[in-house]
Amino acid sequence: MAEAAAELLERAARRDAALEELRALRVAVQAVPLAALRSRLGEHHLRALFGLLAVNDREQVSACVSILERLLQALDPLYVIQNLREELQKGLFHPDDSVKILTMSQVGRIVEDSAAVPEILHSPELLQQIINCIGGEKIAVAKEAIKSLSRIAQSQEGLEALFGSSLLGDLRSVMATSDVVRYRVYELIVEISSVSAESLNYCASSGLISELIGELTGEDVLVRATCIEMVTALAHTPQGRQYLAQQGVIDRISNIILGAESDPFSSFYLPGFVKFFGNLAVVDSPQQICERYPVFMEKVFEMAESQDPTMIGVAVDTLGILGSNVEGKQVLQKTRSRFQNLLSKIGHQAKNAPTELRLRCLDAISSLLYLPPEQQTEDLLRMTESWFTSLSSQPLELFRSISTQPFPDLHCGALRVFTAIANQPWAQKLMLSSPGFVEYVVDRSVEPDKASKDAKYELVKALVNSKTIAEIFGNQYYLRLRAYLHEGPYYVKAVSTTAVEGAE
Repeated sequence: MAEAAAELLERAARRDAALEELRALRVAVQAVPLAALRSRLGEHHLRALFGLLAVNDREQVSACVSILERLLQALDPLYVIQNLREELQKGLFHPDDSVKILTMSQVGRIVEDSAAVPEILHSPELLQQIINCIGGEKIAVAKEAIKSLSRIAQSQEGLEALFGSSLLGDLRSVMATSDVVRYRVYELIVEISSVSAESLNYCASSGLISELIGELTGEDVLVRATCIEMVTALAHTPQGRQYLAQQGVIDRISNIILGAESDPFSSFYLPGFVKFFGNLAVVDSPQQICERYPVFMEKVFEMAESQDPTMIGVAVDTLGILGSNVEGKQVLQKTRSRFQNLLSKIGHQAKNAPTELRLRCLDAISSLLYLPPEQQTEDLLRMTESWFTSLSSQPLELFRSISTQPFPDLHCGALRVFTAIANQPWAQKLMLSSPGFVEYVVDRSVEPDKASKDAKYELVKALVNSKTIAEIFGNQYYLRLRAYLHEGPYYVKAVSTTAVEGAE
């Protein structure tokens, strides 16, 4: 097969390979190991194959793309950029998206290689064309371009190349293509800013972050909704949060939430703005954020208490994020009866709402109720127990009924709630006193699919790993749970059959 591939490659190199031979070459190169291809591959073969892309014949282009995909894998990225720079550049201009994707994937390999990336930095025409690809119609091409440019910007030299030369003008030119492309450039800027404080300084000096923030706080409600996602991503890094605070952006977002009451279009952007504060609270300090921006907590409660399923969903997600750590739980506990009443509503929604909202409620409940073993003080255990009992008059039965429904997502969601409380002594006592509950936990026959078996196994693992389980459940049940854990999630009991002489 290697000989056949070599012969077909030679024909292609002379550019006299017919379509049939290109099809045969496509099959041959897939069958030959990469090492064998590498030893027989010359620069002239690759140049010729790239040359065969310059036709208006879709089938020929498709065959050549497949062949090149395989052959280029056999080559070192440094070799590719040093010997096929011009071909890559032409590939990025090609009208067929499959050629652009092929070329961008090679650029992706090159920028991941520390020895090869300087070669791209010294190719301004190639960099310019990568920037132009952000404006491509095909999202896959644009995503690859953003990824490659983001990787290039991880070095000082890369930052200089992108922001200290005419390439910044190229970025601005491509932004003018359309609203969608402008947001892609903002996405790139946020990705670069997230790498380090120095990266953020380059992006801020370019003026592009200021433009993003200007759109966020502008009058267009749809633009606000898009921009808040990017600003939220920026707030995930310490340097991003510091920048946003210094520029007064967090205060402005708070004021927009405050003024949302009188804005009939606030439903477009309010969910994103509330999520922004929810994420900020988790990466920063829930107590400080909620004390400094009381409008955030008030708005979350308002949304959760509303009748709008969209707003309820956002509020429930945010409460789950906020209550994912102990400080956030304590902030919620300080609101006393208001949060307890809200839990009753969330429990009701978990049982009766449309499936998507039910799942979000189950995930939030799991997040709110989980306590790591090292944080299980008497006060916090009393708090999670009171929250659990606030969900329903019979909360354990509520989640058990959800876990027996024939919908895998809901089934797993309910199991995750049990897993969240499994290491807390009050929950273990509740499980033991509920008729048939422990039998249900060790019954493998009720788990119909892999996701459910995995979820049940996580529950068993959480129970077995608890320090109090043997004492509360007793030896018999504890040993059954340990056996389940030892056997793994997919264990099937062997059924033996005995042959009887004379049987039919």
